[in-house]
Amino acid sequence: MSIAQQYGFTTPHQARSLRACMVCSIIQVSSKFVSEGCPNCEGVLGMKDSQEAVQECTSANWNGMIAVADPSKSWVARWQRVETYVPGMYAVQVIGKLPQDVLERMEDNGMRYVPRDGVEDVGVEEE
Repeated sequence: MSIAQQYGFTTPHQARSLRACMVCSIIQVSSKFVSEGCPNCEGVLGMKDSQEAVQECTSANWNGMIAVADPSKSWVARWQRVETYVPGMYAVQVIGKLPQDVLERMEDNGMRYVPRDGVEDVGVEEE
């Protein structure tokens, strides 16, 4: 195993395979999502060993990147709502829609899904 693989570094030729989790916005190469799953959301998304789940629950369409070394002490991590997640690289905005069955599974597990596309649907109630 190379040092890059051991520590999760991404080489320039891997840049096209970078994807962001649509739930937590962590950025990893597609193969790492398949081999290890999402370090923050695996319990509910189940991406490990499932290329199909990786395609459904991550997006190659994301903007901005932040490096978070100590999420609990970072104001940027709080701003991005990643302060309880693992250290890593996170997308500022992730474009995409989760499948309905994944949204239902999240709800069943008591998780509130907040889209990371920057356009949170706050839903104005009509009288």
